[in-house]
Amino acid sequence: MVADPRRRLGAVALLGVLPWTVLIIGSELTLVLPIGLVNTDPLQFVSVYDFFVRFTAGLPSFIEAWRTGVLLYLVALASALSGVVWREDARITALALVGAALSQVGVFFGFNRRLGYVALPVGTVVILAVVWWYYWPLLARGPADDG
Repeated sequence: MVADPRRRLGAVALLGVLPWTVLIIGSELTLVLPIGLVNTDPLQFVSVYDFFVRFTAGLPSFIEAWRTGVLLYLVALASALSGVVWREDARITALALVGAALSQVGVFFGFNRRLGYVALPVGTVVILAVVWWYYWPLLARGPADDG
């Protein structure tokens, strides 16, 4: 059974508020979201714009994968939105989501190599599950009608 375009858009949009990587550093928790970082000690939010445009000094190279993932996610979101207002190419949406999910693997390994850091790749798992659940049936039936 293939989900309708509105349901697929809803699933893709929910990925935008899901923590992609959960960092545990001692008793501190940091959530890496596509819209920014949420830190628990002290409670604060840094937008992805501020992080990459204003606070770029001294960033580790592996964190650049987060930016790539966000850009790929925005491509997938735009593609899913086009399915509601016009027509979606499920191949573009699925490929962009898989790219966003795989980009977070570098973030996961980069943080886990640091002493005292534990990173959990929540986003990678959930994004790939969304691709499998919502887009695999479309891709398996072929390009004739993407919904």
